[in-house]
Amino acid sequence: MARHEVRLAGFGGQGIILSGYILGKAAALYDGKDAVFSQSYGPEARGGACAAEVVIDDDAVDYPVLTRPDILVLMSQEAAIKYSADMADDAVVLIDDDLVTAGAGRMVYGAPTTRIAEEMGRRLVANIAMLGFLTGATSVVGRAAMEEAIRTTVPPKTIDLNLRAFGAGFDHGQRAVS
Repeated sequence: MARHEVRLAGFGGQGIILSGYILGKAAALYDGKDAVFSQSYGPEARGGACAAEVVIDDDAVDYPVLTRPDILVLMSQEAAIKYSADMADDAVVLIDDDLVTAGAGRMVYGAPTTRIAEEMGRRLVANIAMLGFLTGATSVVGRAAMEEAIRTTVPPKTIDLNLRAFGAGFDHGQRAVS
């Protein structure tokens, strides 16, 4: 695996920052990779565009800042507008296709991650469904590593729900790229 620069973006309250943390944790603690995580968000507590950025590499990360993200995860239209400009020409773009309209000319895969979460009775796990979609559609981090990172991060009473949301997203990711 080469260096991967992953940007996850959405609006405040969707769990975007937590998603970046879990992705970095999965890579660094459970998948034997090096990872660096950073976050950015506006002054709004909820509702404004925010992003989590994770650099993942088999070797030591020598430059911890995204230069040209090769994987972009979008969970809101505002975030798509704000955070898409600097992505690599061959970037893989993963969207919640109920909330984001795909731009032309990119490798774009969509899954209804918010709807998946709503059907499970907890919209709050849409971010975890999206992590499943990311894991199923790319080779950035292994499934077992991501599941362990989820298991050791979310509140104990929500582990099963989060793992179900992850699994549903993962299945969508596998189908999207097959």
